[in-house]
Amino acid sequence: MTTLDTGVKIVRNVGRFTFGQGAVSGVKDLVASKRIDNSKHGEKYAVFLIDDYFQKESAIASSLGAMPGDAVQFVSTVDEPTTQAIDALVAELRGSGHDKPATVVGFGGGITLDTAKAVSNLLTNGGRAADYQGWDLVRVAGVHKIGVPTISGTGSEATRTCVMTNLDTGLKLGMNSDFTVFDHVVLDPNLTKSVPRDQYFFTGMDAYIHCIEALAGSYRNAIGDAYSRETVNLCRKVFLGEDMMSDELRSDLMVASYLGGCAIATSYVGVVHPFSAALSVVFGLHHCVANCIVLNAMQDFYPEAHAEFRKMIDKQKVTLPKNVCANLTDQLRTDLIAATIKHEKPLTNALGENFRATLTDARIISLFEKM
Repeated sequence: MTTLDTGVKIVRNVGRFTFGQGAVSGVKDLVASKRIDNSKHGEKYAVFLIDDYFQKESAIASSLGAMPGDAVQFVSTVDEPTTQAIDALVAELRGSGHDKPATVVGFGGGITLDTAKAVSNLLTNGGRAADYQGWDLVRVAGVHKIGVPTISGTGSEATRTCVMTNLDTGLKLGMNSDFTVFDHVVLDPNLTKSVPRDQYFFTGMDAYIHCIEALAGSYRNAIGDAYSRETVNLCRKVFLGEDMMSDELRSDLMVASYLGGCAIATSYVGVVHPFSAALSVVFGLHHCVANCIVLNAMQDFYPEAHAEFRKMIDKQKVTLPKNVCANLTDQLRTDLIAATIKHEKPLTNALGENFRATLTDARIISLFEKM
């Protein structure tokens, strides 16, 4: 059996989605309906996990349908999700008696959405988050969950994974399972109006990078290719347009994010994501900006996408961090290599089973030194 034989053969998509300007107003009714569905079990309360970007908006929880007796947690986005932080949040919910909610609502960016998916799984499966890092290790359906993205690009709203870093082992990997998929997603382009411009670009490019890697890989299928091609076309329209944050293009990018998530649920990423994961583990960089930093150094592997990315970043006048890998010590080199090559599936997808023949230690470090 080859590495990619364990890939996605049967695909589960999001159960339902609602799309359109103002769609977020319907979240309250969705939550209320789950309370009714679960009332016979006495599980009428809900859990709301909200991006801490919105913490100053006093009415945000109630606008989503939160009531007295519900659990409302603001999720810090300073750092990306860790298995330890997920475990602590689940323990807090259990301690407060909110371990069997009618639904879990994730409202925010990829960090918050991934947190909601992980919490949903752990509330029914037990154990620690680290126990489920990998493929199809989650055995029991999670709590019903609703995802409401407030930024576009990560595709977390559509994917079958939630990515976490285990600080003890340095492993950055998701709970990749059909049970991780949201039951209902609410896509409202109005929610992305307040995203800072550079962050909007970096996060949006995640959808583009997902799909150019999938289309260049060996693990392909017609449906995944169709999702990927349309995602790339929409990203070109957005990031080569005059105003990437216009109402029309924010709507297009939200669709691209969702379709990009569907695309990667049927395939694998490639060379960019393992290097990006290493930047996140070793230097604490957030995933989407790390992806952009890596793609900027990947001309040898993705020449056409690299050239197009440079056109996009110049067109939108976005400032990309530089010299993040300047002055590497021997220990940092060792850590970066280890954190990169452990991502066997995407590297095999991109370069074949013998990917280490191409990605020697020296080659890996030379690429990081371009970043």
